[in-house]
Amino acid sequence: MSPLDRNIPNLTGDGEGSVQVHQDETAKIEGAKVFSVYGKGGIGKSTTSSNLSAAFSKMGKRVLQIGCDPKHDSTFTLTGTLQPTVIDILKSVDFHSEELRPEDYVATGYNGVKCVEAGGPPAGTGCGGYVVGQTVKLLKQHHMLEDTDVVIFDVLGDVVCGGFAAPLQHADRALIVTANDFDSIYAMNRIIAAVQAKSANYKVRLAGCVANRSKDTDEVDRYCKTVGFNRIAHMPDLDAIRRSRLKKKTLFEMPDDEEIVQVRKEYMRLAETLWNGTLPLAPAPLPDREIFELLGFD
Repeated sequence: MSPLDRNIPNLTGDGEGSVQVHQDETAKIEGAKVFSVYGKGGIGKSTTSSNLSAAFSKMGKRVLQIGCDPKHDSTFTLTGTLQPTVIDILKSVDFHSEELRPEDYVATGYNGVKCVEAGGPPAGTGCGGYVVGQTVKLLKQHHMLEDTDVVIFDVLGDVVCGGFAAPLQHADRALIVTANDFDSIYAMNRIIAAVQAKSANYKVRLAGCVANRSKDTDEVDRYCKTVGFNRIAHMPDLDAIRRSRLKKKTLFEMPDDEEIVQVRKEYMRLAETLWNGTLPLAPAPLPDREIFELLGFD
């Protein structure tokens, strides 16, 4: 049995029909505003998280972004390179965390944003929720959260995974990235249900959604009106945003083209909205058949 398996924390009931990793009370994040970013795979969560981190930093906030996916590609536009993961670094010292220093797993990216990649266990060998928990524990041990104003968790897209659920134990608000299409909104509906289940026992509440890579927002807005949710930003489908990923840069480092300037403004507006506080939304997610009827067509 590996150290990763031996150190799985206790499990507990956590929302109706749910069994999830239980948060260690000593691992609570205090003093910072904590946001978790969700959405289906490939929807642009990392692009959204990194540009949002950059926007918060432009507001003068001290920002920490934590990537929660084994692909460990959340922060590369902030740092210009793929960062080693916390779980790989822990393995390299045989899980003796006392041997680690902050610089072993925390990188400084664009405009001072602190960047961490939690990583994850190989498929079928451990719990992603444990990895997130160990990452927060390390950050607390090294006092990295004491001088932080904003923490952003960039979370993998699998709703049933402990790695999906664990950041909700820390977050104040959950933000969902979607597109103006059926698959993305269908995934958002499931994510809303998952966050609502966690909110029964934790402080996390839904902030709203970001329409990403979308020319229009009519389907997103129709869904939001139906369930009682809010769209709080719209990032258009621009080639400039894709180019920024290829160049390993945030939009704030790209040339001042008119389109890029406008999207930067939208990220700044989103950061200000989240910092100033959003209403704690409690939408009513639709049963699967009803969302098919709402969004489908003959």
